[in-house]
Amino acid sequence: MSKSLVIVESPAKCKTIEKYLGKDFQVLASYGHVRDLIPKEGAVDPDNGFAMKYQVIDRNQRHLQEIGKAVKNVDTLYLATDPDREGEAISWHVFEHLKEKKLLKDKEVRRVVFHEITKKAVTEAIAHPTELSNSLVNAQQARRALDYLVGFNLSPLLWKKIRRGLSAGRVQSPALRMIVEREMEIEAFKTREYWSHTAEANAQGQVFKAKLTHFNGEKLNQFSFTDETQAHQVRQTLLDAADGQLIVAKLEKKQRSKHPAPPFITSTLQQEAARKLGFTTKRTMMVAQQLYEGIDLGGETVGLISYMRTDSVNLAEEAIADIRGLIAEKYGAENVPKEPRQFKTKSKNAQEAHEAIRPTSVQRLPDQVKGRLTAEQFKLYDLIWKRTVACQMIHATLNQVAVDLNCGSDKNVFRATGSTVTNPGFMMVYLEGVDDSKEAADDQESILPPMEEGRPVKLQEIVAAQHFTEPPPRYSEASLVKALEEYGIGRPSTYAAIISTLQNREYVTIENKRFYPTDVGRIVNKFLTEHFTKYVDYSFTANLEDELDAVSRGEKDWIPLMNDFWRPFTQLINEKEESVQRKDVTQESIDEKCPECGSALSIRLGRNGRFIGCTNYPTCSYTRNLGEDNAVATGEPEVVEGRVCPKCESALVIKTGRYGKFVGCSAYPKCKHIEPLEKPQETGVECPQCKKGAILKRKARSGKIFYSCSEYPKCDYALWDAPIKEECPDCHWPILTLKTTKRRGTEKVCPQKECKYATPYEGDAADVSGP
Repeated sequence: MSKSLVIVESPAKCKTIEKYLGKDFQVLASYGHVRDLIPKEGAVDPDNGFAMKYQVIDRNQRHLQEIGKAVKNVDTLYLATDPDREGEAISWHVFEHLKEKKLLKDKEVRRVVFHEITKKAVTEAIAHPTELSNSLVNAQQARRALDYLVGFNLSPLLWKKIRRGLSAGRVQSPALRMIVEREMEIEAFKTREYWSHTAEANAQGQVFKAKLTHFNGEKLNQFSFTDETQAHQVRQTLLDAADGQLIVAKLEKKQRSKHPAPPFITSTLQQEAARKLGFTTKRTMMVAQQLYEGIDLGGETVGLISYMRTDSVNLAEEAIADIRGLIAEKYGAENVPKEPRQFKTKSKNAQEAHEAIRPTSVQRLPDQVKGRLTAEQFKLYDLIWKRTVACQMIHATLNQVAVDLNCGSDKNVFRATGSTVTNPGFMMVYLEGVDDSKEAADDQESILPPMEEGRPVKLQEIVAAQHFTEPPPRYSEASLVKALEEYGIGRPSTYAAIISTLQNREYVTIENKRFYPTDVGRIVNKFLTEHFTKYVDYSFTANLEDELDAVSRGEKDWIPLMNDFWRPFTQLINEKEESVQRKDVTQESIDEKCPECGSALSIRLGRNGRFIGCTNYPTCSYTRNLGEDNAVATGEPEVVEGRVCPKCESALVIKTGRYGKFVGCSAYPKCKHIEPLEKPQETGVECPQCKKGAILKRKARSGKIFYSCSEYPKCDYALWDAPIKEECPDCHWPILTLKTTKRRGTEKVCPQKECKYATPYEGDAADVSGP
């Protein structure tokens, strides 16, 4: 018996690795985690050294049995699951299960780690095996135990004090706090008006703009001019003083260097894929997993990228040499720096043996493998390839110019800034994205025409522009991941799960790619921040992550760490069980009396969200919607101006129902005409069925978007997917639709059931379908 058994996580890897290793190796998959804590109280025993009770996960029972049969016929078992904490834990669980079944007698068990699925990486790993890391296993067990103890003790408290079915997590709760606090900032924000003055001037036939920085000898700030009358008086004063020209008073030129961003780690890949590709964190990790596990390139399945769960920005020396060689060949030797670029890893726990996310071979150009990839796979591979190549190129050189222009005298000064790229360097391949449009605008400067000090330029106009301050933007997936990383909350591999959990629990919704807290999310956050302040504190959560990282490095023992957490936590749970009443959490008093009985009103949490209700309930049943003015609530319904009911010509009024506000007939119940409050949006696509109406984008009462003919009910043509004005090349139906699935990404698809036409769509579906 000389055959060896290799265990990996994913079945997608098995054939490729088996091919690399040859006939003496059998490769089987664990299909992810094989054991988990028993799903009931007592799975973790704090009174017995936090002993844990595991059971085999039902769906993987069959796979473990197959592994058990195979291990009987081999001399050596290689545990080759992913090179991270979770991978180490999976290997340990497989090992422990086989040991309990007494299947490892006289077997050699080794741990092997590879960071890319290439023949060289896999064979080298098998040639240099190691042992299971008890430190990594302990760190993973500690995390799992903490999450279990928090979930099994805090979640039932939420059920009692708020409503059933809620959950609180060690890491998800601080993330929820971030989203709620940002929303509260936005709601509390007071808009301020201010005015700016911009000169439009002409030099050498080129128009450019300059901003007013000094007026009457005083340096201006954002709120120097705060009303229209004052702003227009200043404009006229400047125009009179200028008499048609500005004088170039000062000209500054300097050169600056812009350096490339480091290669991707998990968090920066998630952020950049969100900014540039519109991918969610979950989608990014799913596609990256496919690229890592292997793509059929025509007879050979090859992993195209290195392991995608990493916080190290290191690159292997061999990879750097390949990248530098490609840069010299493709972009010219002058774009290769004298010394390879080295980047510093921010994470305290980054394992230096790990690498950043990079192509397994930079020689596989994106366009060369495009035909073998789905549209999503190509976009992500192209992004990773470009970022990796750019990080080893020379810096970009920019010439910056700043010009001060006097208006009538040196007491009134406009400033124009601009830049030109004298040597693009890495920018010819890749430039890092930014989170918000304001940040993007700040990063872009115009190119100024040639000017000389002391010489006049023609003044064409001075524009006085009104502005209003804006609140901070709501979090996008990219900016939330960035904030979690900056605070040290969670770890790269957990960000996608954190976001999914918040959505699945309906604590947040995503609209226009921004997070909004739901009413339930607000109440849960309020309860946790008021009563479990320490455990949703950003610093506490980050420090606990650091301590768990110290366990993984073998610097700390995990059981004392668990004790330090558990004792005060369980004591607080018991205290809040007794001292907090349900109404303290779900009701918020307001300074207003009930118009029907005179009792106090409060904001309350109901089945469909928060509302205002009488505290004398059930004796008094007065309620109204949150945000609805009392006068409106107690008076006549709001009439829709300029319109009448199309059925009976009675007045139309705005009503509120289970799914929010809608327009209905005032003659109800005699007339039951209703219509959505939001007007349907035009798509510009003619109805292919009746050829009279247009396809409109509508919102169902449930909130789901659909598309239907404007001639309804005469024409009942409807679609769930956004239509585009493009004929199907197969069946010649007048329109196609944009359909997005997890497996295939966004495609142009024929809506006719009998036609199977589908082709990848290169743009963003949101650009067509709207928000």
